[in-house]
Amino acid sequence: MTLPSPLTGVVPPVCTPLTPDNEVDVASLERLVDHLLDGGVDGLFVLGSSSEAAYLPDGHRKVVVDRVVRYVGGQVPVLAGAIDMTALRVLDHVRAAADAGADGVVVTAPFYTRTHPAEVARHFRLVADRGALPVFAYDLPVSVHTKLDADLVLDLAAEGVLAGLKDSSGDDGGLRRVVLGAHARALPSFAVLTGSELTVDSALAMGADGVVPGLGNVDPHGYVRLYRAALAGDWARARAEQERLCALYRMVAVGDPLRMGASSSGLGAFKAALHLRGVIDCPLTAVPQVPLSGAETEQVGKHLAAAGLL
Repeated sequence: MTLPSPLTGVVPPVCTPLTPDNEVDVASLERLVDHLLDGGVDGLFVLGSSSEAAYLPDGHRKVVVDRVVRYVGGQVPVLAGAIDMTALRVLDHVRAAADAGADGVVVTAPFYTRTHPAEVARHFRLVADRGALPVFAYDLPVSVHTKLDADLVLDLAAEGVLAGLKDSSGDDGGLRRVVLGAHARALPSFAVLTGSELTVDSALAMGADGVVPGLGNVDPHGYVRLYRAALAGDWARARAEQERLCALYRMVAVGDPLRMGASSSGLGAFKAALHLRGVIDCPLTAVPQVPLSGAETEQVGKHLAAAGLL
């Protein structure tokens, strides 16, 4: 389908259901897509952080993009993460996404290598020039150790290099600079999307175009209600929905930090919630992440029940 310009609304980063032997569970993936579309989402983002893209071999990535694009059949736009260390490796993923029929790609700054802002800019220009798909910059300094500068993002947007920004930096001031700068420079086709589950109402109030919430896998209806309330200017309803989702988000901390990292806990909680809700068959996270215990999964269930989802 033609990518909306700008892309707006709720675009969840789709979890990747796995079988017990760490293969892609295609049937569960399709049920998850149905669950998200039934929730009224405006697009899908496969192979992002919540999709466990960093853990998936290229063969798994290809299966995910191919099957989701085919299954969605143009009902909503599908963005694909093309996340890798440097430009030529990223371009391999962009070509695979284009071959599958994805509508755009999401790309971080280079990582592992030590990069200069000039190299970051060149990276995005090369991907946009050679990749033949709209490029959304993914600001994720916690993982790639480079914070995308607001002026750099806006310059690349003005050049037509970037179609949008997914801001998962945690820097609300930087997000505000991008939003205000996009308005000041008259960049109406450039989408600014927050990746924070917890501050969607404030991001939308400052002028962001939408949200890419990992928790949206678990409760797409809630994020769609939040977005639509904000769009209608009903900020009291938007705030109430945001506060309910903030309480639900506490599930990401159920894992014991003495035996697992934040990714195992957070992604494990999302998948446990989807399993408890009957959406996916297996809550397994990709190796070497540590699975939740029975007691930790029970805590996820309590969060779901408190939010009216179980």
